[in-house]
Amino acid sequence: MKVILASASPRRRELLAQIGIDFEIKVSNIEEKVIASEPGMVVEELACQKAEAVMRMLHNEEELLVIGADTIVVLDGWILGKPSSLKHAVEMLGCMAGRIHEVYTGVALLYRKGMGGKAVKQKVFHERTKVEFFPMTEKEISTYVSTENCMDKAGAYGIQGLFARYVRKIDGDYNNVVGLPVGRLYQEAKEWLEN
Repeated sequence: MKVILASASPRRRELLAQIGIDFEIKVSNIEEKVIASEPGMVVEELACQKAEAVMRMLHNEEELLVIGADTIVVLDGWILGKPSSLKHAVEMLGCMAGRIHEVYTGVALLYRKGMGGKAVKQKVFHERTKVEFFPMTEKEISTYVSTENCMDKAGAYGIQGLFARYVRKIDGDYNNVVGLPVGRLYQEAKEWLEN
């Protein structure tokens, strides 16, 4: 069986490899459209769109598991995606400094056995992790943002790198904050992975 990660994220690649799953990368490049407004449903919807697009692209594969994922940061009910500019990243981090926010990652697992474009089985879920930052000075924020490690990350930070120095506490799955709750993913997919 082929396992496909429908994501270009290097962090998701590392996490999936870390738990011993052999997989290939196929990026959907779809235009994301969201109808939902509740954060958990938003990430599930986006994860499904990515996985479904890749499943359609690989309609000739006999047996296939496609993994789609999407991550957002939520502060006071506002969804923060990836920053649009360095200035936007500074604004995001300034708002989150010294406060608690939530990270949601949605995962869509689409499994197909046999030819055709539709998934035979699917599992869709999301994980939520609370993250608290220490207070940060303007200089600390601008120094971090100047590394440009913030531009491709929801909420403008990567917990697994230099930014770890500003994280006071995490309540939930650390890997979820990095971008893929691989423990839960494995538990949900193991009936297909272990066949």
